[in-house]
Amino acid sequence: MNIASFVTILLIGLVGSFISGMLGIGGSIVKYPMLLYIPPLLGVAAFTAHQVSGISAVQVLFAASSGVLAYRKGDFLHWRLITYMGAAILVGSFIGAFGAKFLSEIAINIVYASLATIAAAMMFFPNTSMDDKPISEIPFNRVVATTAAFVVGLLSGIVGAAGSFILVPIMLVILRIPMRVTIASSLAITLISSIGTTIGKLSTGDVLLGPALIMIWASIVGAPIGARLSKKIDTKWLRSILAVLILATSIKIWFGVVH
Repeated sequence: MNIASFVTILLIGLVGSFISGMLGIGGSIVKYPMLLYIPPLLGVAAFTAHQVSGISAVQVLFAASSGVLAYRKGDFLHWRLITYMGAAILVGSFIGAFGAKFLSEIAINIVYASLATIAAAMMFFPNTSMDDKPISEIPFNRVVATTAAFVVGLLSGIVGAAGSFILVPIMLVILRIPMRVTIASSLAITLISSIGTTIGKLSTGDVLLGPALIMIWASIVGAPIGARLSKKIDTKWLRSILAVLILATSIKIWFGVVH
């Protein structure tokens, strides 16, 4: 690996991890298209969809871990919700990650683009929950939460994501969890999900050690900074940023699929 490749992958990792900590997502919604398109565009490297999904899986594990640690002192982690959704998404993500080896490159990109499109559409639905509501007063439907988490884990495991970019809209719109609790709790669920995804990707040999190590280091640095900034930003802005980000990624991936 040359210097240009190292710097490119490092910058992608830092940007993605910063966004991960700030918006409560694993960061793959940003890093997947960036790793897939930017290195070959600059002529420094070229990764297949399988390799990108493997690198993303390992990176998300460390980005989510760093983000959760940054939120551990605040009263934003909904542990009952994390337990139900975390267990379901762990099983689904392992199955999806292992089964991805039977899919083609185009199929993986279509799955990713479809997930991003659904997530983007959901972000434009209103959220009626109150941000100042105590954790103990935030109810949720256990069946809906568990089922949604399993399906998200299954599909996101295919693309090496932890599924947080679609978990966040589900938690906001369907489960009606407050924004800040959603951000913190989704990182914890993402952490659990990424364990299954990473094991699955390692078992299929899709993880490139060099790029993965660079992304891990970037995650440890970038995610906590984003998490600290998130606590100072109005939740309406956080929701808008996430909606635009997911929509832009969805359009970019579909453009790549069509062409």
